[in-house]
Formats: sequence, C-alpha cells, structure tokens
Amino acid sequence: MEFFGLFQTSLDEATDSWGIKVERVEIKDVRLPVQLQRAMAAEAEAAREARAKVIAAEGEQKASRALREASEVIGDSPAALQLRYLQTLNTISAEKNSTIVFPLPIDMLTYFMKAREAF
Repeated sequence: MEFFGLFQTSLDEATDSWGIKVERVEIKDVRLPVQLQRAMAAEAEAAREARAKVIAAEGEQKASRALREASEVIGDSPAALQLRYLQTLNTISAEKNSTIVFPLPIDMLTYFMKAREAF
C-alpha cells in the first residue's frame, strides 16, 4: 500500500494547483517487459515445484507410516504374512509377465525338510 500512498501524493502535487482532487485511479491494461514476464513465470514455476515437493514428501511420510503399521500387524501374525505373500503372488500372476520370480519362504523349505526326514 505504500506505493499507492506515494502515487496519491504525486497525483495531489500535480493536480492541487488546478483545484482537482483525484480520489480513485483504475489501471486497465498493464504491459510488462518480456524479461519481467519471464522472471515472474520462473518464480511461479519454482513455487509450483516447491509445493509439489512438499506434497510428495507428505505422501511419502503417510505411506511410510502405513507400511510401519502394516509391518506391525503382519509381525504379530505369521498367518497374515502368509496371506500377504499369497496375495502378492496372485497380483503378480494376474499381470502379463513372461518371467515370474517365485520367492519361496524359508519357513516353507524347513517344513519340507522335516517332512523328508520323517520318511
């Protein structure tokens, strides 16, 4: 608002000698130099990128909290871990992949080794 105060003072000085008091001025068209337009566009782009980074960081933070909570639930229940494993395999198999890496939990191998020793 300080700029408009200076502008008002400048107008008053120019019009007082004629007995005219300017109360309001409207600016209808502003033409900025190309260099200033570029600078303003670059500043706006930087602000958008900064906001996008903040939003992405908040999303990562929420995702990491959810993963931590999920790991606590799965850690409390071995059956939940097995169900999650099977769910992951189901998701992988639904895709049109030509190669599927099938990781086998070590617990499952231990079971087979004990069953083999029993025979």
